[in-house]
Amino acid sequence: MIISIVGPTASGKTAVSLEVAEALGGPDAVEIISADAMQLYRGMDIGTAKITASDRRGIAHHQLDVLGLHDVASVAAYQKHARADLAQIQGRGRIPVVVGGSGLYVSALLDELEFPGHDAGIRAELEAEASAGGYERLVAELAQKDPESFRTIDSRNQRRVIRALEVIRLTGEPFTPTFPRHTSHYRGVRSFAVSRDMTVLEKAISGRTSEMFRQGLIEETRGLIDQGLRSATTAARATGYAEAISVIDGKMTREEAAASISLATRRLAKKQGTWFRADPRLTWLDLTAGDVSAAAAQIVAMVGRS
Repeated sequence: MIISIVGPTASGKTAVSLEVAEALGGPDAVEIISADAMQLYRGMDIGTAKITASDRRGIAHHQLDVLGLHDVASVAAYQKHARADLAQIQGRGRIPVVVGGSGLYVSALLDELEFPGHDAGIRAELEAEASAGGYERLVAELAQKDPESFRTIDSRNQRRVIRALEVIRLTGEPFTPTFPRHTSHYRGVRSFAVSRDMTVLEKAISGRTSEMFRQGLIEETRGLIDQGLRSATTAARATGYAEAISVIDGKMTREEAAASISLATRRLAKKQGTWFRADPRLTWLDLTAGDVSAAAAQIVAMVGRS
């Protein structure tokens, strides 16, 4: 059996996953595989709301802290390593629980996804065009040639936009069809999603953002800058850290940064909700009232009937 628990950021999926893991036997019976692109990076803890070691209740967590700041997060590499983790967990006779909000990463692990090839020449052309001030034209090209990819890809994520256009120019086909979703790679997957009323979710996002600043987001970012965050290809653009850098540079106040982070996170949550709502295999659980234990109990009851 494989369990996946997904949902928008700040929806409560991490808390639910821990309750489920404990109900199914705890550290001796369950291990968790994270499916969050930014939580792959070491040292990026507060800004990604990464679960702390002390809060993991002794349950092994995989695909956290596996990349350095200058590594480029790759869905294809994640697929390879996360599937190896899953096989090892099953080999130990334990239940893998996949938890995350990065829909493409969840699909890469659990679905039949094959990644298209690369063309260094096309990529170089796209990167040169973006560097020369033409990035907005590239975003417009993606919107025109592949509206579905444009809808699901964060237009601020230059690396993903360029990757999509690389495939489009290489194959002459939209990027989206190369990712046939909702075709499971494994048998025995039970998939769940948690959600909250948007008003409640937005309040949770604002509260989480404020808590990040209280926990030391600015100080964490200063330490990461010392390790080379500014020149990191992917990590420097992560929501939270880009704004923290602006505070450090005097371009934003803390209040402005917090508002910007909350807005970006709300937009991300809506994109995540759109991605997951399209998956007919998901059983949805409403966490608007915040009853984590009840949601976990529902999941345990349903997988127990499998």
